[in-house]
Amino acid sequence: MHVVDAEAAEPDGLRLRIPEPKARPGDKPVFRDLLIDRAGEVRRPPIDVRPADIVDLGAEMIRVLDIHGDAVGPWAGTLDAEQLRRGLRDMLTVRIFDARMLQAHRQGNTSFYMQSLGEEAVACAHRRALRPDDMCFPTYRQQGLLIAADYPLVTMINQIYSNSHDPLKGRQLPVMYSSRDAGFFSISGNLGTQFVQAVGWAMASALRTDTRIASGWIGDGATAESDFHSAMVFASTYHAPVILNIVNNQWAISTFQGFARGDSPTFATRGHGFGIASLRVDGNDYLAVHAVSSWAAARARANHGPTLVEWVTYRVGAHSTSDDPSAYRPQEEPFTWPLGDPIDRLKNHLIRIGEWSDEQHQQCVAEVEATVREAASEAERFGTLRSEHSSPASMFDDVYATLPDHLRRQREQAGF
Repeated sequence: MHVVDAEAAEPDGLRLRIPEPKARPGDKPVFRDLLIDRAGEVRRPPIDVRPADIVDLGAEMIRVLDIHGDAVGPWAGTLDAEQLRRGLRDMLTVRIFDARMLQAHRQGNTSFYMQSLGEEAVACAHRRALRPDDMCFPTYRQQGLLIAADYPLVTMINQIYSNSHDPLKGRQLPVMYSSRDAGFFSISGNLGTQFVQAVGWAMASALRTDTRIASGWIGDGATAESDFHSAMVFASTYHAPVILNIVNNQWAISTFQGFARGDSPTFATRGHGFGIASLRVDGNDYLAVHAVSSWAAARARANHGPTLVEWVTYRVGAHSTSDDPSAYRPQEEPFTWPLGDPIDRLKNHLIRIGEWSDEQHQQCVAEVEATVREAASEAERFGTLRSEHSSPASMFDDVYATLPDHLRRQREQAGF
C-alpha cells in the first residue's frame, strides 16, 4: 500500500506568486534587502579575467567613496582633481537642465519631459570613460551622455521644443535625442531594442577591424524583455566589444524591480548563465562608475569580450511628466535611499581632499544656471510647442537618397 505523507500532500490547487514591494504609499520605506558592501572592499580583477572567475562580482557592490568622503580600495585613483571637478559640473548641468525643462513643460513649451534626478553619475561618469567616437545606445534617462560629451544645450532644447531648429524635425518625442556625431544612437521608447542594436553595432565594428566599441543601455524592467536575452546570447557567442548597462533605479514606471528580477539576487547575476563578465556597482558613486566603465571599455577594446554592469541607483523623481509616483511608493522613500545623492557625494569628496569649497560650489551652480537659462532663451527664439515648428514638408526628407516618383507626386499634391 502506498502511504501519502500528509506534509507532502498536494495543495487544493495551483497558484502563482505575485511579487509585492516592501512598502506601499503610507508605509515606512524599507531597503533592508539591498546588498551593499563597504567601500573599497570589492576586488579589482585584470581586464582579461575569465567571467567564471568573477562570479562574486555580480552579487557584491563595487564602491569607492566611503562615508567620510574618502576614495578607498583597488578601484580608486582613475581620476585627478580636475577630472572630478569637471564631473561635478557635468552632473550639476544635467540636474539644472532637468529642472529648467520641467518648468518649460509647466509653461506649455513642450508636451513631455523625463528627468534623471538622482541618476546623474551613471551617464556622466560613463561617458567620460569612453572615447568620443564610441557609440552609446541610451534610454531616455541618459541625457548625461550628451552633456558630458559637450553636446550643445540649445540643440537639445530645440529637440524638446520640436521647434523650427529641431535636428530631428519633430519626428521624435521630446527627450528622444539622436546624434551620430556625438556617439548617441536614436532613443527608442521600447528600451530592450537598445541592447540588441548595441551588440549588432559592436559586432559590425569588429568585423571592420575598427577600434570603436558600443555601450548599450536599458532599465531594470527591460531585462524582462526577450530582446535582453537575444542580445546577451549574441554578445556572449561572438565576444562583441560592448558594454551592456542595466540601470537599476528600483522602479520600472510604477512596477518595482521584483517583477523583472524574479528570484535572482541581483540583475548582474543574470550575466553568469551567458558566460559574460558581470559586475554590480554603486551607481551614485561617480568614482566607482568611472572606474568600472574604464575597466569594461578596456576589456572590450582588448578583445576580451562584453561586460554586463548593473548600476544600482534610485529614480528620485517621477517616471515622466505623465506620472505620479505618490500612487505607488512612499513619498519619503527617495529621501531614505541609502546610497545618497551622487552630486553631494562627489562635492563632499572634493572638499575632503581640499579641491573644492562651498563657495566654489555656489559659484559653479550660479554659472551653470546662467548657461542653461541662456540656452533655453536662445532655443525659445526658434519656437516652442506652442509656436513655430518644423515644416510638414520635411516628412518627405531623409528617407530616400532619391525621392521615389510616388512620394514626389504626394508632395506636390500636398502643396510642398
